[in-house]
Amino acid sequence: MKRREFITLMAGTTWPLVAHAQQSERMQRIGVMMGSGENPIAQSMLDAFKQELAALGWIEDRNLRIDYRWAAADVNRAGEFAKQLVALQPKVILSSTTPVTAALHRETKTIPLVFVIVSDPIGSGFVESLPRPGGNVTGFVNLEASLVEKWLELLKEIAPSVTRVGVMFNPKTASYVEYYLRPWRPWRQNLT
Repeated sequence: MKRREFITLMAGTTWPLVAHAQQSERMQRIGVMMGSGENPIAQSMLDAFKQELAALGWIEDRNLRIDYRWAAADVNRAGEFAKQLVALQPKVILSSTTPVTAALHRETKTIPLVFVIVSDPIGSGFVESLPRPGGNVTGFVNLEASLVEKWLELLKEIAPSVTRVGVMFNPKTASYVEYYLRPWRPWRQNLT
């Protein structure tokens, strides 16, 4: 057999193997722990998250594995699930709510954590500052203290007869309550 024929034959038999090897993508793993139980609102947020990942080329069960945990507002369950997710060694973990983020933050200082629905990441010790979080944790706050005064202004405009305002919060995440209630104190006199 001549050399050119041999090279053509080899190229014809090995090319499908090379093409197949290029098509198989390495599966990446991420973790998601939601602070709530499974419900339509949380599921719609996860669906939007998966759609955005897909738009970036990360498609579940093709090149992405997502491990889900639902803490259902149970701090003990969040701690157990945090250990489970960290043991899986995902590339990144998405956390929802302060208790869930706290549980994950206790379990890892190396796996990147991205939080949502956390009110005071600085006071909770997750980040050093919002512009420069440092460490392995970053994310999005859901409450800005400077808006509190504006909310009360709007409330007085809508319902001028209001003289008392109550605030509900989870005592397990109370580290931010004092921080966010501080701007309300001058309003205490103005409400009456």
